[in-house]
Amino acid sequence: METKDLLARVRTLEIKTHLLVEGLLQGAYTSVFKGRGMEFSEVREYSYGDDIRSIDWNVSARMDHPYVKEFVEERDLDVYLVLDASASNLFGSQKSKLDSALELACAILFSAIRNHDSVGLALFTNRIERFFAPRKGRKHAMRLVREMVGYVPKEKSTDLGASLRYLSKIARKRSVIFILSDFFSPDFLDSMRKLRSKHDVICVNFSDLREHELPDVGYIRLEDSETGEKMLVNTSDSHFRAQFTLLLRKRQEILRKQLARIRVDMITLRSDESYETPLRSFFRMRERRMVR
Repeated sequence: METKDLLARVRTLEIKTHLLVEGLLQGAYTSVFKGRGMEFSEVREYSYGDDIRSIDWNVSARMDHPYVKEFVEERDLDVYLVLDASASNLFGSQKSKLDSALELACAILFSAIRNHDSVGLALFTNRIERFFAPRKGRKHAMRLVREMVGYVPKEKSTDLGASLRYLSKIARKRSVIFILSDFFSPDFLDSMRKLRSKHDVICVNFSDLREHELPDVGYIRLEDSETGEKMLVNTSDSHFRAQFTLLLRKRQEILRKQLARIRVDMITLRSDESYETPLRSFFRMRERRMVR
C-alpha cells in the first residue's frame, strides 16, 4: 500500500469511528474500565481514627508500634488489542471480517487514549508477528492505526494458543485484553484460561453472513484460505445448506459456552451488520456485573 493510500485509509478510519466513540463507546468504556481497584502505596504510623483492618501486623510487630497500609486507586489501565491477521479474516461477502475488526479496534483504541489509558497492539497469525508495548497519547495511537491498516502478514494460518502464551509472558501488569478474531484456530482454551487468570480478557468474535448461510447458486468451489484445500459443493441441495448453517451455529454456541466456563466474555459480531446493538448489550452486562 502506497503512503498516500495508507494515510487516506487511516484518516477514513478515524472519521468513521468518531461517531462510535462519541455516541456509544466513550461513556460506556469509561464507566466499565474506570480503574482496576486499589494498589499498595506505603506503610505509615497508625493515627487515631484509622481503620484497624488496614493495620500491617508484621511491620507493627517489628516496630513495636501500630502501622497501617495505605492504598491509592489504580487509575492507569493497560489495554491490549490482539488482532487476528490470518487469511481467514480476509473473507467477507460485503466487507471483510478484518475490515470490521479494524474499525472496532480503532474505536476501542481512541476510547482508551481519551481515557488516558495505555494501549498495546499484537498482530498475530500462527504467532505474534508484530507487537507494540502499551503507551499513551495520540501520536502512539495513530502509529498503531497505521500499523494495523498497512501490515502485510507473513503467514496465512492461525494459532491463537501460541499467541496467547507469548502475551502471558510479556503482559506483567493486570490489563484488559481485547482479542479480535474469527477464532478459527486449533485448541487454545488452556492458553486462554492461563491468560484469564491474570487479566480481563474479552473475545470479539467476527463472522460473515456467508459463514452462516449459503445462497442457492448451484455448484460452487469452496477454498480454505489458510490451507488452500478445495471442495466442490452443491448449494442447491437444501439439506446441505441446512447442515452447513447448523454446523456453524453449533460451533459458535460451543465456543461461547467454553469461554463462559473460564469466565471470558464473548461479543459476537457480523461483518455485514451493525455492531452497535451487540456492543450496547455487552457494556450493559458489564455495568450490571459491577454493581452486584
